[in-house]
Amino acid sequence: MTPPRVVVLDYGSGNVHSVAKAVSVAGAEVELTADPTAIQAADGLIVPGVGAFAAVMEQLAKVNGARLIEQRLIAGKPVLGICVGQQVLFEQGVEHGVETEGLGQWPGVVELLDAPMLPHMGWNTVEAPSDSVLFDGIGDERFYFVHSYGVKHFPPLGGGAFAPPKITWGNYGGPFVAAVENGPLMSTQFHPEKSGQAGIRLLTNWVNSF
Repeated sequence: MTPPRVVVLDYGSGNVHSVAKAVSVAGAEVELTADPTAIQAADGLIVPGVGAFAAVMEQLAKVNGARLIEQRLIAGKPVLGICVGQQVLFEQGVEHGVETEGLGQWPGVVELLDAPMLPHMGWNTVEAPSDSVLFDGIGDERFYFVHSYGVKHFPPLGGGAFAPPKITWGNYGGPFVAAVENGPLMSTQFHPEKSGQAGIRLLTNWVNSF
């Protein structure tokens, strides 16, 4: 049986190799590339991200990332955002008073967490929906976070033929979005590739959902 093919979008983000290695362990054949043909042909696309929201958006623009992601979603093909790769999927990021337009796949603003000590760095639990695909069998596990910003409010979506997104919440000084499952588009604020066996299981769950 041929393993699923996953592209890790190589647009200049710093953690692509560790992500690629983890996805390989999860059972996929992995390629690091920004080639549009390879991206559209792949079974899954991962959008990693570390650093600042504005910088990631600038780097994505250089490889036409918004269009590549949108084309896959229109075709119903899986996309997974990780860390800042999740954040840029929202409408807007606000860092140090600077507002940056995101990819706008979801409503919401990425803003500074309400915590006395930042960044939120280390292991933390999450509160996942009982019918989550990503957290199947690992809802009680801990995951590794490194971030100072997050989405604190996710406006209600859904209605008609569309099921509402499944939101997994974390808490650090207050609630924030730890993961989203929205049809072919999914994401995590934490780093699965740094989350040990629980992270590998989550990536395996995602790969097996294709």
